[in-house]
Amino acid sequence: MHIVDCHCHIYPDKIAAKAVEGIGAFYDLPMSCFGTFDDAMARYRKAGIDRAVVFSVATSVAQVGSINRFIAGLVENSGGAFTGFGALHPDSPTLKEDVDGLVALGLKGVKLHHDVQGFRLDDPRCMRIYALLEERGLPLLLHTGDVRYDNSNPNRLKPILKAFPDLTVIGAHFGGWSRWADSAKELAGYPNLYVDCSSSLYALTPETARDIVRAYGADRVLFGTDYPMWDPSEELERFARMGLTEEETERILWKNADRLFGLGLAEE
Repeated sequence: MHIVDCHCHIYPDKIAAKAVEGIGAFYDLPMSCFGTFDDAMARYRKAGIDRAVVFSVATSVAQVGSINRFIAGLVENSGGAFTGFGALHPDSPTLKEDVDGLVALGLKGVKLHHDVQGFRLDDPRCMRIYALLEERGLPLLLHTGDVRYDNSNPNRLKPILKAFPDLTVIGAHFGGWSRWADSAKELAGYPNLYVDCSSSLYALTPETARDIVRAYGADRVLFGTDYPMWDPSEELERFARMGLTEEETERILWKNADRLFGLGLAEE
């Protein structure tokens, strides 16, 4: 059976240690991994994960181009293991050109982290991004949820799902980190919303996590580790504890990602 990690951050070697330290401090959580290409590949081989969706986040307009070129380079060097998502920033005066550029690099979607980037999900500045991605048919992976902030909680996400019905949105962390159950109640049923289970299983009982999966529906859930926050092997162990059916497991571990991102796994 294939396994696709749909939530993986990788950084250049020279800044990886600092980036990982910063993420750990932001969430006050211990970091398990190193955040480099070599470390990720080694841990994926050990865990039996054969594909991953990789990305990084632009905290300034100036970072967009370099991040997208870096992610494209990772994809090229991965031997087919990686699918890349690009970075965007709402303050860029050249958003259309930024989207054209990431598509030209072969990137298949966009990742935004509104809490780290410092703007609300429904900020008017972001609407141009959503419109461009909807127009191009590119999926948008969002960090969602945080009890400490009101940037990416369900009240911010629902207007976007309604305003851009043809935009495929993936709400990371079961649609609401640290607000898991409440987010599922508010967001389940939106036809253009998927969620991933990254950075969630460590905090939830297997029974609660299983209930959340079934609230959204297994055909709407993606497996994700949030590497380097969590070791992929340990996340797969947590995933197994949910006790999902074989059909649910296959959908979440690879079939949904294969369909969404055109990975071609079903033909292998």
